[in-house]
Amino acid sequence: MHALSDPEPDPASHTGAVAPGAPRHLLRSLMTRAALTGGITELALVGAHVLMYPLGARADRLRPDPRCRPGEQPPAVRALFAADPLAARVPVVLVHGLIDNHSVFAVMRRSLRRRGFTSVCSWNYSPLLADVSRGAADLGRHLQRICEQTGYERVHVVGHSLGGLLARYHVQRQGGDQHVESLVTLGTPHQGSVLAHLLPTPLVRQLRPGSAVLQELAEPAPGLRTSMTAIYSDLDQVVVPTSAGRCDHPDLRARNVLVRGVGHMSLPFHRTVLDEVATTLAGRRQPHVDVPAAAAVA
Repeated sequence: MHALSDPEPDPASHTGAVAPGAPRHLLRSLMTRAALTGGITELALVGAHVLMYPLGARADRLRPDPRCRPGEQPPAVRALFAADPLAARVPVVLVHGLIDNHSVFAVMRRSLRRRGFTSVCSWNYSPLLADVSRGAADLGRHLQRICEQTGYERVHVVGHSLGGLLARYHVQRQGGDQHVESLVTLGTPHQGSVLAHLLPTPLVRQLRPGSAVLQELAEPAPGLRTSMTAIYSDLDQVVVPTSAGRCDHPDLRARNVLVRGVGHMSLPFHRTVLDEVATTLAGRRQPHVDVPAAAAVA
């Protein structure tokens, strides 16, 4: 597997004001080899996901992998958890995005289990969900059940798109930091998306920049115990502008990771993203750092 493009040194370059002549530069940037490759990959994965979608309609139950036993993992797995061997047994809950289901995590579930995480499951919420706070509360109840089922007091959460926003709202506004050890978001509109103006449904209106929900999340939130990582892409077709995928709240222990040439639906399938999620959940990444990550074909 090879990198699609070399990372620029400063991911914050995607958050600045648009300079004069930017539309022309933007058009040129969309015609790069990395962007074209990422776009083709995105189209292929969207087609494959449409075929997989019916398989994700049923609930995904937590089934600890009996093959993952201490001392029996491959050397690469043992190295991943060298700093904290018990981290492999903390439950991981995957939360999908809008109008989707847990089939989007088919590759990620397998990847995390192969990397040594013993308890990985996904959560489906209703496609008729109309309110972020209500979905976040439902997620909180599910996480509580996972804690009761496994005996662990805290879990990891990985949220794609809207799923990341539901998890963040639960952590930040509903006391979810008490049982969420770490939260990783993939292509989540932390600052909204201008495309949300195209669909006037109650839920999508909450994803518009400056919405009441996003204003709530911008309020002070001191003392949160959950570490946060926001993985965002410069080729995200849903989170517009792409810099809105960053989590820049001053009170959150947020770490922003930029990947290049990866489409919105490709994020949960992409090798670079899978590696970043695994190393983050294993405790091998530090918060408060903005880093670019080279893109690679999954």
